[in-house]
Amino acid sequence: MTQNHPAGYGISQLAKDSGISTRTLRHYDSIGLLAPAFTAANGYRFYGQPEVLRLQRILLLKDLGLPLDTIASVLDGKADELAALSAHAAWLDAERARLTAMAATIRTTIEHLQAGENMNPEQAFSGFAPNPYQAEARQRWGDAAIQDSNAKLQALGPDGQARLLAEHESIANDLYAALCAGLGPGDGAVQGIIARHHEWVCHSWTPTAEAYAGLGEMYVADARFTAAYDAPKNAAARPGTAALLAAAMASYVELTPERFAQ
Repeated sequence: MTQNHPAGYGISQLAKDSGISTRTLRHYDSIGLLAPAFTAANGYRFYGQPEVLRLQRILLLKDLGLPLDTIASVLDGKADELAALSAHAAWLDAERARLTAMAATIRTTIEHLQAGENMNPEQAFSGFAPNPYQAEARQRWGDAAIQDSNAKLQALGPDGQARLLAEHESIANDLYAALCAGLGPGDGAVQGIIARHHEWVCHSWTPTAEAYAGLGEMYVADARFTAAYDAPKNAAARPGTAALLAAAMASYVELTPERFAQ
């Protein structure tokens, strides 16, 4: 960054180097998120090193998807910055994996085109879907709950996360097998699988009875959630699994209220 004042950087220079507009910087000032180090007699804003570092943290947390009021709470010590940054690191890892998958899809497309072959829709759009859960989860349960969940998942480490993912797939496959066997949501075997699902959820989040049933509703209310169970990528289709899961979760809440005692 080019220093353009003995005591700091002008707003135009900071805007240029950070990639955001001067209007955004003025907005951050107006809401108390990022005040300049000082304002000159002519009204020009100037920023010092502490403000530059604060802006870096603001942009990191903003990329995570946190609203500005939550960012302010984090930066002012009213929320756990380590948890938020850990979640941000996890998000970046997931985004890297998504971009890698997308690049692989594009290379496959090139190969098919060169060979004069057609691609089916699943091949053509593999890797293009964003994480379908984060926005809905934040809206339903709030930023603090999602930050805590992400921090717990991060604490598991790569091996623990891999085991958790494998258990998720095992649960989905076992539910589909139960569905194919004609078992209903209240069947003992199905409820045993749901007990595993509840335990799986609790690795990152401890839901209330209402929240757990609501999670089940999300699996069937949104096609993206349904697809994660019924039409997983790079695996055999499991039609009807999401609907059985949602119904069985509702039954589990009714049959085992002690699991949700506060």
